[in-house]
Amino acid sequence: MGRFHRHPDGTVHSHEHDHDHDHEHDHEHEHRDVGDHSGYTETGTDRVVVLEKILGENDRIADSNRADLSGHGITTVNLMSSPGAGKTTLLARTIPALEGRARIGILEGDIATSLDADALTGLGAAVSLVNTDAGFGGECHLDAIMVRAGLARLPLDELDLLIIENVGNLVCPAEFDVGQDARAMVYAITEGEEKPLKYPVMFRTAEVVVVNKMDLLPHLDFDMGLFRENLARINPDATVIELSARTGEGLEPWVEWLAGVAGIGDSGSVAGEPGQ
Repeated sequence: MGRFHRHPDGTVHSHEHDHDHDHEHDHEHEHRDVGDHSGYTETGTDRVVVLEKILGENDRIADSNRADLSGHGITTVNLMSSPGAGKTTLLARTIPALEGRARIGILEGDIATSLDADALTGLGAAVSLVNTDAGFGGECHLDAIMVRAGLARLPLDELDLLIIENVGNLVCPAEFDVGQDARAMVYAITEGEEKPLKYPVMFRTAEVVVVNKMDLLPHLDFDMGLFRENLARINPDATVIELSARTGEGLEPWVEWLAGVAGIGDSGSVAGEPGQ
């Protein structure tokens, strides 16, 4: 059992011996990156096979989710962040800001409690809660199967935009396709400038990075230029939106990004429909 090597596109292969290295680069690789399990001398290969099967099944169900959501005319955004970065507060601002422009559904992922789902209920969006604490003490992410269960509790025929608020974690949520059309993340300036370098998969997969808690900038020793440099090293194509979810300052670019992804016009109808 050798070590795993990640390619820029996220694929992976193992190196059984050093002299095989050049040969391994001579052909295409289909495996997902499941990490380095070479330390498990008894079960390493078995672990990799199991993980690849799990990821393969997840991707098949994610494709089914995507097809079903598309069939209902729904654009889906997977919203990710570390715990406490401000996803729920941002959504509480976003829902009323899109009132009259889009019918919104929220699929709320949390390890335990309904606190975040409760905070978003009554703001004008349909909310479905998925708790992950039934698995291994609490899964640190949503997968496609969990999302599929949550979709069954939403009025899909009545929605234009679905936002999946993933479990707060800077690692696992980025690894699992859940059937989204776009990935976005919320990053708080209280987290430090180095986070794109320390958690590259999350920042690499995000199409937009919402830099939150800008109202705290005068009180922090935070270098925005350095953060942007670090992000550009990992994901030079990411859209960066600076705002404060607490005060609402800077919210409009985020709302317009969502509207653009969903093809939503000013009147609330989808771009390309009659009247647009």
